[in-house]
Amino acid sequence: MKAKHALLAATMLALPVAAQAQPISGFYLGAGAGVNFTQSVDVSATGPVVLDSRSGTADFDLGYVGVVSLGWGFGNGVRAEAEFGFRKNQTDQVSGLLTGAATSGGNLRSWQFMLNGLYDFDLGPGALFTPYVGLGVGAVAYDFKAVRRVLTAAPNDNALLSGSAWTFGYQAILGAAVPLTSILPGLALTAEYRFMGVVPSDLDIQSTRTGVTNTGKFDADYYNHSLLLGVRYAFGGAPAPAPVVAPAAPAPAAAPAPARTFLVFFDWDRAELTDRARQIIAEAATNAQRVSSTRIEVAGHADRSGTPQYNQRLSERRAEAVAAELQRRGVPRSAMVIQAFGESRPLVPTADDVREPQNRRVEIVLR
Repeated sequence: MKAKHALLAATMLALPVAAQAQPISGFYLGAGAGVNFTQSVDVSATGPVVLDSRSGTADFDLGYVGVVSLGWGFGNGVRAEAEFGFRKNQTDQVSGLLTGAATSGGNLRSWQFMLNGLYDFDLGPGALFTPYVGLGVGAVAYDFKAVRRVLTAAPNDNALLSGSAWTFGYQAILGAAVPLTSILPGLALTAEYRFMGVVPSDLDIQSTRTGVTNTGKFDADYYNHSLLLGVRYAFGGAPAPAPVVAPAAPAPAAAPAPARTFLVFFDWDRAELTDRARQIIAEAATNAQRVSSTRIEVAGHADRSGTPQYNQRLSERRAEAVAAELQRRGVPRSAMVIQAFGESRPLVPTADDVREPQNRRVEIVLR
């Protein structure tokens, strides 16, 4: 591009205004809340406890869940995070253990400290959301209390299940994130399904029959299904300085109009268009229509930070974002030649892994 050296003063804002999914790079915070369904707990009593049946079932009402997390995105879809969560469900009923008409009560609460590994799937240019999957392991502290009280003459017969335990927990995560960068750079809305389980622990069981109390133990498994809505904020989305576009030199009188070049620069690892970016593209579109350009070249580029494969995809997203805005401004897509060169054609040569702002660009050339 012969005219590109005349336009090195041009630069580009990085504040995202288009809702386009981007991989997370660096620290992020997340929080979510929703509903929690706890599967029935099968009770298998051991020890000297006196019961009509040594087995029973505890069922629970629909409860609630809340989680907060601190994580790090590696810029290639892979994320790692530390999470704290809380779940609570009221006891609906306890069946078995003692015969006769009975009432039930109690609740089951848990606190989770998990380490999660997640992967975001890149759906390509223009994607409005990013699906992701994850697995987590960690420690779960839970507190269980459920009572079955038989309606007999005083004193009432009852079976009390109770206890607290620390145990190993694990979970699977399936979710999707919708960027809200038009509201705040780095902000996203999340929706998730989670399954969580623990290694069963021995808790206490106590029965009272005609005023005599006996104790024993029971195994308590604990499995949950949760649906959550949340928000996530990725740091590092600060806007870059506003661009300055140098006007192309006018063509000599009675001579063919020379090629005109417009440079659009991007912040590191970004492909969104800002308000200023759209102004530059609008100027290019106006010039293309005024001089009846026969060929419009749109070429995306990236700097040498990151892998060549990732930079190639990033330059494609940048070129597609600019081409889409040109088309919205009235430039036929058939008049455009859209190309992506990744890190192979730097404006400023650098060593590998160097972040060079002038190499993060899209060149619009009107011929």
